[in-house]
Amino acid sequence: MIAGAYAVPSVLIFVTCVVLILVGAVGVITVKNPVHAALSLILTLLGVAVAFVAQSADFLAAVQIIVYAGAIVVLFLFVIMFLGVDTRRHVEIEPLVGQRAFAAVGVVVTVGGLITLMAKSHWVSGALSVSNGGQPIATGQGNVQQLGTAVFTTYLFAFEATAALLIIAVVGAVLLARRERAVASEDVGS
Repeated sequence: MIAGAYAVPSVLIFVTCVVLILVGAVGVITVKNPVHAALSLILTLLGVAVAFVAQSADFLAAVQIIVYAGAIVVLFLFVIMFLGVDTRRHVEIEPLVGQRAFAAVGVVVTVGGLITLMAKSHWVSGALSVSNGGQPIATGQGNVQQLGTAVFTTYLFAFEATAALLIIAVVGAVLLARRERAVASEDVGS
């Protein structure tokens, strides 16, 4: 497909998705209030859902809104409220020496890996539909069945790894909240 052959509505939808995703992502990074950051994350997730609808992936759009924008962000908000929004921390004190340098190296490696993968795929981001073992998933009847088959066979490891990471993040947040409250109560008792 040549560059001038794109339809104007498709370009407008794409630009709208990009604006929603980028504004939300920048909001997550820049706002100081964690509740506002979570609301910015919802904006980003809604932009991704619109992109799914534009590519006729209605099931994925619904899952994006219900699971991620609904359940996961509500879970984030619960953890934020559980930790306490009003606590002030000393950000100039590093609890782990060298963590910022380690994080910077991690960012460089991740971005370098993504650029390398994109270059090896000739900068192609994928087909207009999700593929199932090289076969495009049909629209309409059977779409959910084919998607379920792809998720629980071809992409099972990635699916399970994502679930494990979410569980680990929640458990870690609860443990950190309990440890900080225990330390705070010992300071008050002294």
